[in-house]
Amino acid sequence: MESRTDLNMLMDHVLRTAREDDLWLPHDTIVVAVSGGPDSVALLHVLHRISQQYVPLHLVCAHVHHGLRAESDQEEELVQELARELHLPFEGVRIDVPSYMKESGKGMEEAARDKRYAFLHEIAQRYGAASIALAHHADDQAETVLLHLLRGSGPGGLKGMKIKRREKNVELIRPFLRIYKTDLLGICEQNGYAYALDSSNHSNQYRRNAIRLDVLPFLGQYNGQIRQSLIQLADIAGMEDDYMEQAADHTYHDLVQHKGGRLYFKAPSFLALHVALQRRLIKLILNYLSAGIEITDFHKIELIRQGIIQNKSTTWSLDIGGGLACIREYDMIWFMQKPPEQSKSYTYELQTAVPELFIPEIGKTLKMKVQSPHDRYFSEMAGSCAEAVFDAGQLKFPLTLRSRLPGDTMKVMGLNGSKKVKDIFIDAKIPPSVRSRIPVLVDGSGNMIWIPGVRRSMHAAVGLQTTSVLHMCLEDTAVEQL
Repeated sequence: MESRTDLNMLMDHVLRTAREDDLWLPHDTIVVAVSGGPDSVALLHVLHRISQQYVPLHLVCAHVHHGLRAESDQEEELVQELARELHLPFEGVRIDVPSYMKESGKGMEEAARDKRYAFLHEIAQRYGAASIALAHHADDQAETVLLHLLRGSGPGGLKGMKIKRREKNVELIRPFLRIYKTDLLGICEQNGYAYALDSSNHSNQYRRNAIRLDVLPFLGQYNGQIRQSLIQLADIAGMEDDYMEQAADHTYHDLVQHKGGRLYFKAPSFLALHVALQRRLIKLILNYLSAGIEITDFHKIELIRQGIIQNKSTTWSLDIGGGLACIREYDMIWFMQKPPEQSKSYTYELQTAVPELFIPEIGKTLKMKVQSPHDRYFSEMAGSCAEAVFDAGQLKFPLTLRSRLPGDTMKVMGLNGSKKVKDIFIDAKIPPSVRSRIPVLVDGSGNMIWIPGVRRSMHAAVGLQTTSVLHMCLEDTAVEQL
């Protein structure tokens, strides 16, 4: 990476970067974050000169007074004076980082960043800005990549910071991301730009400072170009990560379906994907459901993937956290914001056959009709899976249609003895989320005679001696929600 201590060369580089990465359009309003250090001071000067000589831009100088150091007041005055000198609007704020740390439980670096970015977004919204310009440079990028690497990051973290990234309807742009700090210091010195030096930068109590002051110099003993190597790694990882994101997006649209605010796909289709794409797809689904909060927890994603790639069909439910859940129902994999709600318990007693009975708890209607065994209507309808026929003369009333209870059993036609309804559902591969919406029908003797759409019992079977048939059908009367 060549040196760009000459101001014109630096401006040419920034203009070229802006064209290649679409950093701005003519007449855009840009909020420039200026701390008072040499990087941000150089950024404001360069963008101001570009706006005066090349591309008309509306700049807003924004400064955050963290109140953490004695020199913070002087830095604020320096940035205010710079804004006045360039005839730019100035927006400043003083934030109470220690109080926010206590409130949020976050460390100083993270707390300060949260409050700083919240203010920048507030100013961007107030001015209708298209972007927020940040003075991160190549050395920052190298430190970021190494910091992510030490945390155990995947390719998404190794790409470091992006030159342009959308956040809360505003672009975060970093025109200096390929420029080294020494070049920016040189620009300030050569052009007489006043700047402040942050004394806390020399303290290794902060993680990023420790990376810069201790880790990078140590690694530099084994690779004199360690910073350049890390920046190159970020560029390569960034391009390949973008490619994988596109592939995951295509896969998402090919495999994933929507139903009732939930996302699902079939396990066999998922198993045909490469492992890397499997992980990307799970991550993409979780991020869609998490309302903009990026989920990057490898162990969480891998736990879900391992559950899906099991050879045998099974059912399980996994609480992902953050109000999200993943459920496997045999070959169907569901992702949702919360587990399926269970239907309310209900009981309907029927003293005699009724034409229709609406069950609002499950959005279904039970239809009943007494007829001859040779009736044409019966002959045409008996093959439907949610229908059943019984010898009306052998049925003992009242009949009770109710929700399933723990321990329910049925004497299934064709089997000796009784079988638990739970096992009947499992054998029939009825998804757990559907089971709560399937009622059971019990006769006056307490015998379970029918599980609509699943099984009927041996009781009151239609035979040669049957003279009257009770035909029953359970139909949907509302949009089904799995």
